Amino acid sequence: MSDTSTVTYTTAEILKRIEDKIDSNHKEMRQEIKEVKQEIEEFKKDVNDKLDKVNERLNNLEVGLGTLTEKVEGMDKRLQNVEGTQKNQIWALIVIVASAIITGGAKLFFTPNL
Repeated sequence: MSDTSTVTYTTAEILKRIEDKIDSNHKEMRQEIKEVKQEIEEFKKDVNDKLDKVNERLNNLEVGLGTLTEKVEGMDKRLQNVEGTQKNQIWALIVIVASAIITGGAKLFFTPNL
């Protein structure tokens, strides 16, 4: 014996339930899309902040590099001055030693021995 079951829902009620489920799913999807958009905006803001920090550090590095270049150029000039001064001192020493040798030789050869 078979029992038959009867459904007492009307087509309008069934369609209404389907429509409610679609609306509910649509609301959930909108909310999820809104959340994803918000996360993307937060991510973009975070990336932009980090890029700003990187740019700032690069600018500071460029300024530091410029300062370092100026210091190296200044050191080069000072080194050239020192090298020039050392050459002058060496020539002065050579002249003094040569004068002493010439003076000593002149005294030795041109003064009478007693």
